[in-house]
Amino acid sequence: MTPPRVQRPAGLLISAAASGSGKTTVTLGLIAALRAQGVAVQPFKCGPDYIDPAFHSAAAGRASVNLDSWAMTPDRIGALAQVAMGADLVIAEGAMGLFDGVARPGETGTGASADIAAVLGWPVIAVIDCSGQAQTAAAVALGLARYRADVPVAGVILNRIASPRHEALVRAGFASAGIPVLGALPRKAGVALPERHLGLVQAEELPRLTGILAEMGAFVAAHCDLSAIRAQAGGQLRAASAPCVPPPGDRVALARDAAFSFVYPHLLADWRAGGATILPFSPLQDEGPDPTATVCWLPGGYPELHAGRLAAAAGFRAGLTEFARTRPVHGECGGYMALGAGLVAADGTRHQMAGLLGLETSFAKRRMHLGYRLARPRLALPGFAVGMALRGHEFHYATILSQPDAALADVVDATGAAVAETGSFRATEGATVSGTFFHLIAPASPETAA
Repeated sequence: MTPPRVQRPAGLLISAAASGSGKTTVTLGLIAALRAQGVAVQPFKCGPDYIDPAFHSAAAGRASVNLDSWAMTPDRIGALAQVAMGADLVIAEGAMGLFDGVARPGETGTGASADIAAVLGWPVIAVIDCSGQAQTAAAVALGLARYRADVPVAGVILNRIASPRHEALVRAGFASAGIPVLGALPRKAGVALPERHLGLVQAEELPRLTGILAEMGAFVAAHCDLSAIRAQAGGQLRAASAPCVPPPGDRVALARDAAFSFVYPHLLADWRAGGATILPFSPLQDEGPDPTATVCWLPGGYPELHAGRLAAAAGFRAGLTEFARTRPVHGECGGYMALGAGLVAADGTRHQMAGLLGLETSFAKRRMHLGYRLARPRLALPGFAVGMALRGHEFHYATILSQPDAALADVVDATGAAVAETGSFRATEGATVSGTFFHLIAPASPETAA
C-alpha cells in the first residue's frame, strides 16, 4: 500500500520595518481568519520570544516554534520547521525590523528575521505602519524589497490607515513602486493586546483570549485579501536533521505556572525525544518538585509579579530544599531569582525566596538587560559538560543587589564582550544548586564556538 502523502506547506514571513508596526496583530488576525476558513496554519516565531508564540499557539491550535538564526544551525532550523508537515500553510512572525540583528553572525546569521526567510524560502509580507505618512510608505517598503536579493517581499499590508483619502494616497505610492497591497487596516484602538514590561501580557492570563482572537480574525478578514495572501506563499520544507538539546535528567521536575512559563517548546520536545519524562509542578500552588524526579528545572517567567505568593509558599520552599539536598536544581532568569535569598519588588518590598542561593535581586530600580549570550559553564550542569559552549539570550529588568556564591559560567555577548551576569552556584550535601539569567536556546556548533 502506498503511504498517504504528507502535506509540505509553503510559508510566509510577516515582518516590518520596525517594532511596533503591528506584526503581532496581523499575524494573529491572519492565523485566526484562515483557521476560521478551515486552513491548518503552522505558526513560527523568529528569534527569542516566549510570549508571542503562546498567542500563536492559541490562534492556530498548533504549537508555535521559535527559529533563531544566531543560535541555530541551518540544519537545526530546517529540522524544527518539520513540525509544519501536514499543515496547509506556514505563517511565521518576525522580530523587530526585517533585517535587524546583531553585528557579528552566529550559527546561521545575525538573528535577523530575514535570515529565516532566506533559509526556508518564505516570501515576506511587510506590515507598514502608515501613521504620519502617505506615499513615503512605499519608499520604505521599496527599500525592504531591494535590501537583500535572497529575501523577496511579496507584498504589504498597510496598517493604521486614517481615512479613505489617506488610503488612496498610500496606495498610489505602492502602485508607482510596483509592490502589491494585500490589505489595508484602519486605525482601531480596540484591536490590541495588553502589554507589560517584558512585552505582551501572557496568553494564559487573558480570560477573553478566544474572543480577542476571533475579533482580530474578523478584523483582518474584513480588510485583507486572504486568497491573495495565501497565493504569495513559497518555499518548501526540506528534509533536515540535527542533534537535539540533551535533557537535564531522566525525570525532570519542571516548575510551570504563571510565574514560571518561559520555556521553549523545542527544548521540551528535545528533552522528551531524549527519553526524559517531564513532571510539571506549580510553586504558586505551593507544590514542591516531584520526589521521584532526578533533576529540578525552574524556567524564567514573572516571579516578581507573584513574589508575595512565592514567599508564602512554605510547602514549595520546603519541598525544593529537601529535593536539592541530593539532586541538582537549576533556575533560568526568573527561576534563578526564585532560588535566591530575596527579591525586592517594584514597590520596594522585600520577599523571601527559596534561599538555596545567596542571590538578592531588585525591581525597585529597573534596568534592562537584553541580548544574545554565549555561555561556557565552569562546572558540569545537568545535561552539559564543563566548558561546553551554549547559545542563548538574556532579557530582564532585575538589578543584582548581592551575588555571594561562586560564578557559574563565563558569559559573553554577541560581540564577544564579557557579560557581568555570570550566574552562580552552591553545593549542597549531595548535589548542586545553580542558576543564571541566561536562557538556553541550543548548544553552539564546534565550528562557530571556537
